[in-house]
Amino acid sequence: MSTLPNVILCLCDQLRPFEVGCYGNAVIRTPHLDRLARSGMRFELAVTNDPVCMPARSSLLTGQYARTCMGALGNAAEPSPGGQVTMPEYPVRERRMLPDPTLPEQLRRQGYETALIGKWHIHPAPDLVGFDESVYPRVHHRHTGQSFSETDGTEHPVEGFSVEYEAQRVAEFLARRRDHPFFLFYSISPPHMPLRDAPERVLTMYSPDEVPLRPNTRVNGALAHDERWFRIYLYDFLYYDRQLPHTTAPLPAGFDLRHLTALYYGATTWVDDMLGRLLAGLEANGLADNTIVVFASDHGDNSGSHHRFNKDLLIEESIRIPLLFAGPGIRPGAVNSRHVAQIVDLMPSLLDLCGGETPHTVQGRSLAPILRGEAERLPDDAGFIETSGGLIGLRTPTHLYGIRLATDLWTPAEDPYCFHDLRDDPYELHNLAGAGRQADLAEWLRGRLLAWHIGVPWHAAGIAPG
Repeated sequence: MSTLPNVILCLCDQLRPFEVGCYGNAVIRTPHLDRLARSGMRFELAVTNDPVCMPARSSLLTGQYARTCMGALGNAAEPSPGGQVTMPEYPVRERRMLPDPTLPEQLRRQGYETALIGKWHIHPAPDLVGFDESVYPRVHHRHTGQSFSETDGTEHPVEGFSVEYEAQRVAEFLARRRDHPFFLFYSISPPHMPLRDAPERVLTMYSPDEVPLRPNTRVNGALAHDERWFRIYLYDFLYYDRQLPHTTAPLPAGFDLRHLTALYYGATTWVDDMLGRLLAGLEANGLADNTIVVFASDHGDNSGSHHRFNKDLLIEESIRIPLLFAGPGIRPGAVNSRHVAQIVDLMPSLLDLCGGETPHTVQGRSLAPILRGEAERLPDDAGFIETSGGLIGLRTPTHLYGIRLATDLWTPAEDPYCFHDLRDDPYELHNLAGAGRQADLAEWLRGRLLAWHIGVPWHAAGIAPG
């Protein structure tokens, strides 16, 4: 039996912390996330470094910012035979992106078996960046009518919901683990749209009347409402690309943001159910005591805040993520609210906890001193964010400062894009940019952000941003 801890990195898609019980939501039912938080450490303040799927996931596995590991700030696209540039459903059989050592490659050098189960949505194929085995869905945003690709390249359709099928494959994977340490990247697609593509129990789990809405979903007294975006949340590409008849039919009478939010709540509890099955599998196979479990999301969801939808904005709803660590070497029952953790920090943190070497290419910081209870914060206690729309931001434990870049994604605007004191303004209703308040702090944050912008290199991958 190996003395090295097993590692499970459980990532869901587009879940913000405001809809998780252990983050203070009294309506949502997330008992397994709450139990994981009680058994380990919860980061109250954690951010994605790029609030879009592929950049965030690429940063997670490389410990690098998207500009460095991808050379792009949005989902990478490839030319199709017809000359159009589209986002490929399959990963690419060439490693133009993520050229430096990845988390699974580093763990494999330590003797770990490495596996991916669930959504991939990273440019190179899993085996090219360190995964010994993999099973992932063919289509990014669909939970039924799904096909899966296996390690050997074969593909097969599955009946029922892909989320449930992936949980079954996780259970089978855990039942086979015995003598070698393993790293499992378990990637769950919800609560990312399509929200209507879920079991009936999930669709009816929450009443629209019971779900709270964030105060910034009302602008001048009007609740956010956008039928086009509502349909995208419900049906995803089956609406915006395929225009299937059922996706263009009139929405139910009175359908509003509360109805949409209730479906998001249901999808979140569905994710929690799958985490519960994972934790039960660890217990059943005698693996719980020697396995580090990390739960996170790749980015948040705007869900009508400031009357905006989807993601990819420099606002709390886009950038904040839940982040939980539990397992050997991690302080139990702890909450950290003094340090801003980032997605790029996960790779060095896990390598540190497993006694591995962190490559010099990694740009994140190890959170292990905080996780072990040796420190409350690191000297650099903030998170850096970049977006495909040309916004860069600095999230400190108390403030958010942002700058807009020119279309070259390099030249910064003279005037700040945003400056929020989140202690007094958690919903970002009062932009202090240019108001003259806290001017010394704003100038210091600007200098810190520009130093990061100038110092972090771009990787010339030659792939068009999506």
